[in-house]
Amino acid sequence: MIEMTLREIADVVGGTLHDVPDPEVRVTGSVEFDSRRIGPGDLFLALPGERSDGHDFATAAIAAGAVAVLAARPVGVPAIVVAPNPGSLPASSVALAGDSDGSGAAALVALADLARVSVERLSAAGTLTVIGVTGSSGKTSTKDLLAAVLAPLGTVVAPPGSFNSELGHPWTALRANADTRFLVLEMSARGTGHIAAAAEVTPPRIGVVLNVGTAHLGEFGSREAIAKAKGELVEALPSSGLAVLNADDQQVAAMAARTSARVVTVGHSDSATVRATDIRLDEQARAGFTMHTPAGSVPIQLAVHGEHQVGNALAAAAVAMECGADLATVAQALSGARAVSARRMDVRTTDRGVTVVNDAYNANPDSVRAALKALVTMARAGETPRRSWAVLGEMGELGEESVIEHDRIGRLAVRLDVHRLIVVGTGRPSRAMHQGAVMEGSWGEESILVPDIAAAIALLDDEVEPGDVVLVKASKSEGLWEVAEHLTGSEPSSGRKESTEAAG
Repeated sequence: MIEMTLREIADVVGGTLHDVPDPEVRVTGSVEFDSRRIGPGDLFLALPGERSDGHDFATAAIAAGAVAVLAARPVGVPAIVVAPNPGSLPASSVALAGDSDGSGAAALVALADLARVSVERLSAAGTLTVIGVTGSSGKTSTKDLLAAVLAPLGTVVAPPGSFNSELGHPWTALRANADTRFLVLEMSARGTGHIAAAAEVTPPRIGVVLNVGTAHLGEFGSREAIAKAKGELVEALPSSGLAVLNADDQQVAAMAARTSARVVTVGHSDSATVRATDIRLDEQARAGFTMHTPAGSVPIQLAVHGEHQVGNALAAAAVAMECGADLATVAQALSGARAVSARRMDVRTTDRGVTVVNDAYNANPDSVRAALKALVTMARAGETPRRSWAVLGEMGELGEESVIEHDRIGRLAVRLDVHRLIVVGTGRPSRAMHQGAVMEGSWGEESILVPDIAAAIALLDDEVEPGDVVLVKASKSEGLWEVAEHLTGSEPSSGRKESTEAAG
């Protein structure tokens, strides 16, 4: 964030100073809500938690170098206190566990106010370009590719993983300072107005809309409602800005009429401004293709897995060229970009020769279809086809369409000729996925329904052989990454906890 005095911060967030000897002391670092991550010059954000209250760690944060605490009550050390307000966030917002008195809601509003002022001042100085990315699927992968292609042009700040909630969004924005050239943010929503609200906090100059799918269909009610919400991003762009739209998705392409910004389209379509031809996949389902742009054409070889990454790469390339990158720089950056965010198409080969695709961070029908196609591509590549295993759990937040969508995934696994489908769970959606597979063909025991993760692990331990390829994918609430991490013998992924942060 920009450097600010405690007096200035209090004015911005509507707080009062308590136990502050010198209101002109400056916060020179950023804002942190984990006292273990505090560094000199930071501001500590005291949030309620399910097991503990951040206010109890205020003294420790000051001892670690924090200038002050942003709190809901006096804490005996320098603090900016904002009054609790249970009604200060929309009812549809992600609630913080343990926020019984509204102190967490008040803190998030204050955090957003602080982020808004910091980003506005950095943007006004001409040093910062804010880039927003939205879509039903692919946001995190595209965000990671954007960070890679923009890095040669200047310092990039982007959220870790899918840290995109009412907490993660402003927290990420406050990582940007006077040395930051690009702020890349996922613009997510669980309802109409959420993206518009996020865009008010961090007004974007460039907006990327990837697709309109079925993620969070149960909350939105229809694809049309999802499209309306996603389009709030391009409506927030200034006339001097740029909208990057997927030409292959009709609902996204139609958003060109909803923005005053210049429009660049990307995709496979001949009409796309930036398009891909001659797509080919290697034995790890990594795509190579020719990218055509107004500046010329260039071969691209991706290091990330899945054909669906082609569209993400085109969007990243379009943004990078808008920001001044040439074709050679874009091609080199894309070829070197690796999966950064945990549990998203993380491909590893075990000592036994089993290839494990850990894509278990989250799931919706579109992303599961893409992952299944990548699985069979990997299994069929090479001189000797390998056995493919799909370990799938429930996809959440699909509403009335849940049973139908799970049935479709089960049937798709059969049509793609996946060797073995293991469906994990006892709920109606899991049963529908298994039954869809059984009804689609004469699979018999090739599709099996197991009650839990332990049962899935036991089955895989008994039957997986060297050379097999295993995909693990489900919504985050299912925790199915435990299966993948067991197979690879890896420790649980480290990094910032994202239990309250991911949105669609």
